[in-house]
This record gives sequence, structure tokens and C-alpha cells, in this order.
Amino acid sequence: MPDLPLPDVPGARPGTPDLSGRRVVVAGYGVTGRAVAEVLTARGARVTTLDARDPDADVADVDGFAVGSALDDVDLVVASPGWRPTTPVLAEAERRGIPVWSEVELAWRLRADRTPDADGTPRGPAPWLAVTGTNGKTTTVGMLEAILTAAGRRTLAVGNVGTPAILAATDPDLDVLAVELSSFQLHHTRSMSAQAAAVLNVAPDHLDWHGTFEDYAAAKGRIFERAQVACIYNSADPLTEQLVRDADVVDGAVAVGFTLGIPSVGQVGLVEDVLVDRGFAVLRHTHAAELGTLADLEHLAPGGGEGTDPRTGAVPSHVVADALAAAALALAHGVPPAAVRDGLRAYAPGAHRIQTVATVDGVRYVDDSKATNAHAAAASLAALPRGGVVWVAGGLAKGASFDELVRARRDRLHAVVLIGVDQEPLAGALARHAPEVPVVGVDPDDTGTVMTRAVDQARRLARPGDTVLLAPACASMDQFTSYAERGDAFAAAARALGDR
Repeated sequence: MPDLPLPDVPGARPGTPDLSGRRVVVAGYGVTGRAVAEVLTARGARVTTLDARDPDADVADVDGFAVGSALDDVDLVVASPGWRPTTPVLAEAERRGIPVWSEVELAWRLRADRTPDADGTPRGPAPWLAVTGTNGKTTTVGMLEAILTAAGRRTLAVGNVGTPAILAATDPDLDVLAVELSSFQLHHTRSMSAQAAAVLNVAPDHLDWHGTFEDYAAAKGRIFERAQVACIYNSADPLTEQLVRDADVVDGAVAVGFTLGIPSVGQVGLVEDVLVDRGFAVLRHTHAAELGTLADLEHLAPGGGEGTDPRTGAVPSHVVADALAAAALALAHGVPPAAVRDGLRAYAPGAHRIQTVATVDGVRYVDDSKATNAHAAAASLAALPRGGVVWVAGGLAKGASFDELVRARRDRLHAVVLIGVDQEPLAGALARHAPEVPVVGVDPDDTGTVMTRAVDQARRLARPGDTVLLAPACASMDQFTSYAERGDAFAAAARALGDR
């Protein structure tokens, strides 16, 4: 991949590009694109913004921009994570040898030195603790932010969640960044060197964007490249360990696995109900350092009952795994074990993540709209009792298969309500692997009322004691602007049942 043919900023660290007077194209003018344009303009770059959907962008004819002479004097393209590499502008830039960077790559290059210590001792840029994975990224980075805050660090969860990385990286008042990264962002990221990085899991997703599962996994694995202290992987997911083995890391960086079992040396894990560290503890060869207990995570339990994981009780196993990964990242930064416990106790999950939004006539309504793929939906269903779930699922399937999901979780299902314009993949999997489960499809034509009609159908199917679970296993863009809007619609429809 071509690098930016520009000199470094005089007096800055190597690799910091001098953008003054250079022409930079910002492809995508959403929240991140606006932040990128703001930072580039402040550094003297001549910025052109592209976005067919935003009237404030400089250029709306995105495809037309890729032809003719528009790219002739462009020095750099910064791509929104939503733009596929095959987009004509990006593909043409690559063909011409014009560098295409993610916002994350730009953020890494432009990192600001931190505010000096009280005695005037200079400090370099804030280290990055980076997280990726098919599922669990936002929970893990939120837990990590809470742990770092409990340790007295000035920190922020950034990247694929919350504040754009470019704004946080150029803020001298932050001590350390908790960075959530998607495969889209990692695809065009080449020089990042995280202090510690984690891949939580890798399951088929976004294949319409990446083309193949192998390319998707490779994009995830980029997060480990040049890791300085530790690479955190999932001991139950061999592919994550292989990504560590394949990575070119800084000499001395270690691999630390997280497991729901008793950890070996070089792992963090569970001993009965205690979260423990044998990856970073000084006496790890003979002792495990206590980090917290399952009781510190009980506020994150949806109420599992029958069918819950015997290792973790009512706390969903994937939540415990996320907590262990967050703990490992924080320990790699030098956080004391007590801060792990305090941070996990303080962590409050965001909306649309296994959130009870209503209880009506003895039926609980749970919003997990963030479960946008089969892997996430499987984890959500696993946290609930056998035979007691009315599952609301469907949306934009993105070319995914749901056979494994239905085979693994059919024991949880009492009934299914299908939404979305792409119902056949889920309907087919249910017919093949759970033919005894009643399935009702909701006509997708009237998008404005789809969730009200879905919740009404679920209410008719549910029995007292059941849970109506929105865990769509699909993206939301067929009928909603985001998974958040989809979850809000579900919550509003569920709460309205109590007013009838």
C-alpha cells in the first residue's frame, strides 16, 4: 500500500505528516468525517468532502468524482468506515497510488503529546488500548473505560463508539484511550501500534463488505500488528489465537488468553466465582491474583434461570468474557487489580444490550437490538431460559446463514416473530432445524408500524413467565436508520402494551 509522499512535520515524531497546503479528500461526511475535516483544516490541508447523502458536503456526485481529473492533485483520501474498498473513489485512488487511510490511521499519525507532569516532565502521546471482535466490542471498551477511570486515569472510550478517534488522539489532556475498532476501520489502518490489543471473537459477518471470511478475519487481525505489551485473545476461539501468532509485534509483547475456565499461566479466567489473573501477576506461575467476583457483574444479568451457564450463573457468559478481556487490557497498561473490581462494579451498559424495557402480564420484554449478527443473537438467547423465549428477529441478513444459530438455540424458543425485508434466510433455517416452533412473519410493507405489529404478535404468542427478546441477528438498515432506532421502536411498542 502506498504511503503518504509528504515530509514529516519538523520537530515532530517520525511519521507525523506535514499536511499544510496538501489536498485531502474526506470520503463520507458524517460525525467522523466532520471531525476529520475539522482537524485537517486546522493543520492547513485543503479539504474536499464527499457524501451523496449530506447536503453540506462539497461533492454529492461521489461516483462522478472518481472519473476524469478530480483526483489528479489529491495527496490523500481519508475513508469513512462505511465505504467499501470497491467504491469507485477508493478503488481509483488505490489504482493511482494515492494513499487511502482510515480515520484511525490519521488519528494515530497525528497524536498529540500529553500535558506535561506537574514538575514539567514531558510525556508522549496517550497509549491506545484497542478492542475488536465480531461481538462484545462496545461492552468491553465500556468496561475498560470504567476500569481505567477507577484507576484514576483520564480516559475516554473512542473509535467505533462515542467520540471519533481523531478528536481524542489530538487531545493532550487524556492519559490513555480505550479504542473500539471495527473491521471496516482496521482495513485501511497500517501503522497503529497499540499498547495492548484484543480480539474478542471472530464469526462470519460483514461478508458483503469484505468479500470473504478470510479477508474479514485478516482485517480483525490487523489490530495485533506492532502491539507493544500484550495481545489478548479468546482461548475458546482458536482463530483469535492464530491471529496473534500471525502478527508482527514489538519484541517482548506477550500473548494472554481469557477463558471461562480455570486459567493456566498466561491467561485470565475464573476460579469458581472469582475472576483471576495469571497473565500479568508477578507470581503467576504459582498464584492467581484476584480481580473481582461474579457478584461484581450481577447488575449486568438479565435473569437467566434454567439453562444458564453453570460457570457464570445468572451473569451471561459472554458478559464475563468481555469483563476478562477488559481486565487484561487494563492490566497490560499497569492498572492495579482493585481498579478492575471497582470499574466492573461501576460499569453501566449502554442501551439496546439485553435491556429489560417492559414487563406486561407476566411477560418480560428485552431489547438486544445491538445483536446484529448470528453470533450475537446466539449469545443473547443463551442467557435466557429454555423454551421460554418469543424471539423477534430479522432485518438485513447481509448474506449470512442462520442454520448454526437455530440448531444451537432452538431449545430456547417458544415462538418466533420475523421482521424485515429479508425474512427467508431465517425462515428457512427455522423450518429446517426447529420445525416445531411457531413462526409468524410481519409484512414489511408498512415500515412505520412494523415494530408495533411485531410486538402485538409476540404478545399473542407469549405465556406468563416468557421473555419476548428482540435479538435480530441482522442489520437494521432495511427498515430503520440504526439498531438504536430499531431498539427504541421495540421499547416504545412494548411499553405501550401496558397502556391498553
